[in-house]
This record gives sequence, structure tokens and C-alpha cells, in this order.
Amino acid sequence: MSLLPIVAVAAVLLLAAYRLYGAALSRLFRLDDSNPTPAVSLRDDSDFIPTEPKFLLSQHFSAIAAAGPIVGPILAGIMFGWLPAALWILIGAIFIGGVHDMSALVASVRHKARSIAEVVRDHMSRRAYLLFLTFIWLALIYIIVAFTDITAQSFVGVQTLENGEQVRGGAIATSSILYIILPVLMGLALRFTKLRLGTATLIFLPLVFLAIWVGPKIPLDLAANLGITDMEAQRVWDVAVLGYCVVAALVPMWLLLQPRGHLGGYFLYFFLAVGALGVLLAGRTVQYPAFTGWTTAKGDTLFPFLFITIACGACSGFHSLIASGTTSKQLRRETDARPIGYGTMLLESMVAIISLCCVMMLATDSPLLQNPKPNFIFASGIGGFLETFGIPAVLAISIMMMAFTTFVYDTLDVCTRLGRYIIQELTGLKHKGGAVLGTLLTAGVPLAFLLTRPMVDAFGNPLPPAWQTFWGLFGASNQLLAALTLLGITVWLWRTRRQRWVWAVTGIPTVVMYVMSSWALVSLVMRSSSDPAAKPVFVVGVILLGLAGLMLVEAAAAFRAERPSPPAPQPAQAPG
Repeated sequence: MSLLPIVAVAAVLLLAAYRLYGAALSRLFRLDDSNPTPAVSLRDDSDFIPTEPKFLLSQHFSAIAAAGPIVGPILAGIMFGWLPAALWILIGAIFIGGVHDMSALVASVRHKARSIAEVVRDHMSRRAYLLFLTFIWLALIYIIVAFTDITAQSFVGVQTLENGEQVRGGAIATSSILYIILPVLMGLALRFTKLRLGTATLIFLPLVFLAIWVGPKIPLDLAANLGITDMEAQRVWDVAVLGYCVVAALVPMWLLLQPRGHLGGYFLYFFLAVGALGVLLAGRTVQYPAFTGWTTAKGDTLFPFLFITIACGACSGFHSLIASGTTSKQLRRETDARPIGYGTMLLESMVAIISLCCVMMLATDSPLLQNPKPNFIFASGIGGFLETFGIPAVLAISIMMMAFTTFVYDTLDVCTRLGRYIIQELTGLKHKGGAVLGTLLTAGVPLAFLLTRPMVDAFGNPLPPAWQTFWGLFGASNQLLAALTLLGITVWLWRTRRQRWVWAVTGIPTVVMYVMSSWALVSLVMRSSSDPAAKPVFVVGVILLGLAGLMLVEAAAAFRAERPSPPAPQPAQAPG
């Protein structure tokens, strides 16, 4: 069976959902362009600035679509077969993830572009607000742990292709370092010269591909250079990546994050274009089983682990932080919430489907499945499509490994900065010293986890990489964050609207995400209780379950309250 009909059906379903359900959501949320958005009424040309939808869509898409819609679908496809993974990606994105993202964006816009945590404070309680902030910070920590380690793994070792050629981790490391330097130069050029964004893009985007080409010429192989093992080298890279996170969270956004996100967005579009053309022209067929069973060899059951393994691509609580953190301050008009909030979630779902194709085209005896590394499976799959256009295999895979790394940088940058904001909010330290403290704490906790985790078990056998240990906790906490966001939005909508559609549109998704994520967290806590290497999973899992339970109590009190919330505040009118 060809990949083409599967991808075509997915694309048609997502397009239909945007046109039909997206339009219905616009009516239910009463999107009205006569209401000035915070970007207009509070415009300061720094944080609040009305932005054309085509530019804001690219920026928002780049921020939410990091490594999640690549790693999760690949892992879940291997675990349970491609059909359950594809169904959850499509159904989840259309009826849960898209609703979550769009409603979070609308809620923030209707509350002067404040965060979802502040919406919770307005309509539930200050106690719920503090619980929510604490939960978010812990969830961010494990996002950083998982994505830091999977990035570090990309920088070590050697992968041998079927034709005998090799892709070296040191080459990817060199290219990644060069890639980080380029946005800094681009930011400086845009800031201090008259260079226009379009011209800068034409200059620096080709330099990114030059950096990929240069990487294999001067590979930065830490294991060979320092005389250590690949596992030890990966730990060194963990430290280096977290050091980058500290710098990225403290420097001005114009210097690194904005130009890097701009260049990274082109990688996303490049990936989608290559995937679509590859499916059309490469003639690849489905070889992997559609369904492999209800339980994996490790004891993970389809319910609930499918729903936390695939987070981004179907539903992700992390998206609400982006929607209410930066995107809501740039929304030009209310109706733009449909393409930006709902549309980008469906676009990310398409990213997940194409990533899943990288598993679907593998035979069950493929060497890639012996010790599966999602980043290399992704690079091999999409790199194989590039070979169709005459690009050599090593270069093609290097391009996609580099693309994968850039997606991860997007997540790490934003998570560290958001973690810093939360620490400053909880402590009241809003000055520069508070920013440094919040950043060091947000990056320092993952660093402690990664450095203190043993590399071998009691028998001297190598333990799985940290990202594998913590991926389940990342997925469960991320999905529980989505449940808490949907819970807060449901309280807001019910207390201000009192209409039955609220229960169907946001209430049912809240229940689904609460049940699946809590179920998975309980399973992870029970499993990790007897594993010394997974002690952090046990401790944090218990804390997250406690916070989620207390949030439910707060929500129940808000629903029982006789006096409804006041109408959602609209942005203040501009002076004059």
C-alpha cells in the first residue's frame, strides 16, 4: 500500500475540519473584529504590536511545532502500530488540540493578553493561580530535561547507513554551533544596519545550509577529542546545551530568539514541502504493521500511553503557554485567532502524520528499529525523500538531523524563558537579579537531574538515555497541563456564558485529557517506585498528581459559586 492515500486522506480531513469546525468555533467564541485586540489598544511596538497573520502564523507555528510532533508519533507508531497513532493525531488535533490552542488564545486576548494562569486567577481563585503556576514550572522542567538529552544524543556517536556511509554526531554538533552563531549575526545586522528582513533572510538562510555542509568537514567529536565514552560525551553536551538555554533566556529577544525562530520556521516549511513531495514522487509503500498490539514488551498499554506518547501533533499543553504568552500580544484582530490558533494546530498535526510516515515505510526487521532513535529515524525517512531529488544520502540525513535540532532549540529557548518568568512571578523578584536567579534555577534543576542520574545499572549495564526515562513524564505532565488549561477555560466560559455547548466543546476534551494523563501518571509513579534511576519520576509524578487534584477542587468550588464571573474584560481603549 502506498503512503500517498493515507497522507491525502489526512490532509483532506484537516482541511475540512478547519473550514467547518474552525468556523463553528469562531461563532461560538463570538470573534468580532470590531473589538480592539490588546495588540491594537495597548500597542507599544515592543511586546504589543499588531502583526500580519501570515507573519504571526509562521512565528507561532515555529514556536509550537518543535521536536514533539516528530518524536512522539515515531515512538507511538513503533509501540502500537501506525493506525492508532494516526487516529489519535487526527481526532485529537481536530476536537481537542485545536480547541485547546484556539480557546487559550481567545481567552488571553479577552483578558488583555494575560496568561492562562491569570485567567484562572480571575475566574477561580488566587490559590488555583499559584497551583497552576507551580504545575507549569514543573512541566517545563521535564520538557527541558527530555529535549536537552535528545539533542545531546544527536551530537555523539556514528550512524552507519545501509550503503555503508556514515553520519557522525560530531558533524551535527559543528553545524548546530554554526547555526546558533548565524541568528546572532542576523539579529545584530537587523538591529544596527538598514538591512531589511527579506534581504537578511536571503543572505542568512543559504548560510544555514552552508553550515550543514561544513559540519562533516570539521566534526566536533568530544568523545575522541577528550578521550571519553559516547555516554560521557553526551553528558558534556547536556551541560553545554543547558548553558545555551541560560544565555538564550537572558539575552534580548531580538539578538537570538527572534532571528533564530525566523530561520527555524523555514526549516519547518522545508520539511513539510520535502515530505509532501516525497510522498508524491518517491513511491514509498507502507511496510510497518498498522497495529502491533494493545501492550508493548515493556508493559505500556495503548490506553493511556498512546495519548501521552503523542502530545504535540494531537494536543499539547505547552501550546497554551505560547498562545497566551507572546501570540496574544500580536493578534491584529479577533478573527485571526482561527488561522493562528486552530489552523497552526492542524498544520502541526500534518507534521506529525509525515513524521509517522518515517515509521510506516520501515520493515519490521529494519536495523533502525533495533535500538530506535526517533531523531535518526526521522532524518533517515525524510532524508530518503531528499535522495529522490539527487541529494547524497549523508548530506540529506545531515540536513534533516540539523532540522530536528533547530526544532528542539525552539522548545528549549521558550521553556527556559517561561520558567524564568514563573519564578519571578512566584518570588516577586522582577529585577535583573531575579531574572538571572529564575533562569539559573530553571536550567539548574534539569542539570542536576542529568548529572546525578547514573549511566549504568547495578550490574554495569548501560541505562537508557535520560530522555527515554523522562519522555513518559514529559508527555503525561504536558497533557495534564492541557487538561488544566481546558479546565480553566471551561470555568471561564461557563461562568460568563452559561451555555450548554461549553460542556461539549471544552468540557469533554477536559475530561479526556484529565483521565488519560492522570491514568498515565499513576502508572508511571507505580512503575518508578522500585527503580532507583527513576526516583525523580516518582517524586515529581506524585507532586503533579497532587497539584492536579487540588486544581479540580478549586474548579468544583468555582462551578458551585452562585454569583457568575463578571464579563471577560476587554482591552482598554487607546488614549485619545
